[in-house]
Amino acid sequence: MKRLRDADPNLLANLKKYLDDELYGYAEEQLEKFWEICITDIDRRAVHTDREGQPRLIKYDRFGDDISEVWVNEGYKQTVKQTYETGIVGYIHKPIPELGRKGNYIYSYAQGYLLSQVEPGFYCPVTLTMATAYLLEHFADEELKRTYLPHVISTGEVELYEGATFLTERQGGSDVGANEVRAVPCGDHYKLYGEKYFASNAGMCGVATVLARIDGSDPGTKGLSLFLVPWRNDDGTLNGIHIRRLKDKLGVRAVPSAEVVFDGAQAYVIGDAKKGFYYMMEALNLSRVCNAVASIGIMKRALDEAKQYAENRSAFGHKLTSYPMIRETLANLTARQEVQTSACFELISFFDRVMTAPNEASEEDKAWNRLLIALLKMRTAEEAIEFAHEAIEMHGGNGYIEDFVTPRLLRDAQVLTVWEGTENILGLEVLRLMRKFRIHERFIEVMSKELTNLRDDVRAFAAPVKNGLNELIQALGQLSGQPDEVQTYHAKKIANRLCDIYLSIIALKGAQESERNKTIARLFLQHIWNDDLFDRDMLSVHFFDVVINEKSELEVGDQR
Repeated sequence: MKRLRDADPNLLANLKKYLDDELYGYAEEQLEKFWEICITDIDRRAVHTDREGQPRLIKYDRFGDDISEVWVNEGYKQTVKQTYETGIVGYIHKPIPELGRKGNYIYSYAQGYLLSQVEPGFYCPVTLTMATAYLLEHFADEELKRTYLPHVISTGEVELYEGATFLTERQGGSDVGANEVRAVPCGDHYKLYGEKYFASNAGMCGVATVLARIDGSDPGTKGLSLFLVPWRNDDGTLNGIHIRRLKDKLGVRAVPSAEVVFDGAQAYVIGDAKKGFYYMMEALNLSRVCNAVASIGIMKRALDEAKQYAENRSAFGHKLTSYPMIRETLANLTARQEVQTSACFELISFFDRVMTAPNEASEEDKAWNRLLIALLKMRTAEEAIEFAHEAIEMHGGNGYIEDFVTPRLLRDAQVLTVWEGTENILGLEVLRLMRKFRIHERFIEVMSKELTNLRDDVRAFAAPVKNGLNELIQALGQLSGQPDEVQTYHAKKIANRLCDIYLSIIALKGAQESERNKTIARLFLQHIWNDDLFDRDMLSVHFFDVVINEKSELEVGDQR
């Protein structure tokens, strides 16, 4: 079994870049321990949960009363306990005992990245609990925070309340402004009535944050308020909540997703009743980063499975890794996974500063944060599916058999393009940021500066990125002033080009750190920008051992 430093040096290099020495030392030690649990116990439990131990709804008790309980298997419960006790949620909001200081989102997302390689389904409840904790800490009144936050961020010292965020309704979907769940004033609290159509972690959460409309409020998103809803009353009975059914999902089967009906559920308003949609969108930013982290985690597992299989499988008398097309696939996947992982952690470093102190962040920084989140969530989700597909193809027929992890990777990856916003929704988000904040102007300025600051030897192969940036500038000029139909038609195309450029800059900056990273950058740029039919350099073949086995160029010979 490989140690983490050998299995994923790129992750640790990124953490060392963004964590101070004290927190890095702690994180490296604790992540090593968590990694060992992930690739052994949690991985085995994930197989059982996916195949035989999926959540089940126990709708009625023996007397015929509606109890709406969700059964999960004992292994899943153990995964829940072990994961939360690492502080994956808690240490964002409270001190790490060994250090006497808080952790941060960088460390938490590193934990999520490891977890997602073995059980991305369970990372969904973790994400929802992170979002619930964020909403409570930053927007709830002191009494609500004092009562519930210690349970949501528990690391074992008090009873854990997992969280949930319920937005989706049958008639609305992405159109949250069409939501109809009612909130009726009742003294110092409210009563909720209505249905949430896709409520993940239902039955397992201790509390849920729910968007609802107070009677008499404005239509659309402006009239939505955010409420904290305990799942059960103090006596253990359901808090006016019933589960109609659990969703029969393609993947991420570990998490129970349900149709939930509120029938007088006691609820407490979070913050300003007129800002519910704004609060939930802040939580959505956090969830979108989790989505991207889950994606790069699946990408890493798919890559590792493909590489291990190719190194051990022989065909026509030779190991698969001796064939040029196999080498090309593995080298290119490695470059793409490492660059996108580095991009995610650069984003997370900025995200941590903005989200930890939202009142201190400028509107421009918040917009930049939202832009990078939208771009990386969009791209990594698509890439997770592509990586799972490539891993299946590398295995041949075996890759299609449930005895291998590859089918589950594909099934679990597919939802990531849907959760927290589809590619179309994210394209529209980018367009809104351009219209409201002129965010494209900052993007062009920052990317141009990054290109200028590159070392000469790296700038020598950066021409495609500069050309792509110039093409973007020209396209934005043509798009300016066009009718709404024309602008929305191009929104996704523009967003993808922004992402191409941003990821390319990440690759080029990394190229200045080592000779291997320079090869990674060249491979990545070739993947994004080169559509020539004839590949003169064949970098992925000639530098296969540099990229995959991390040998030096001297060891493999200078074959450029």
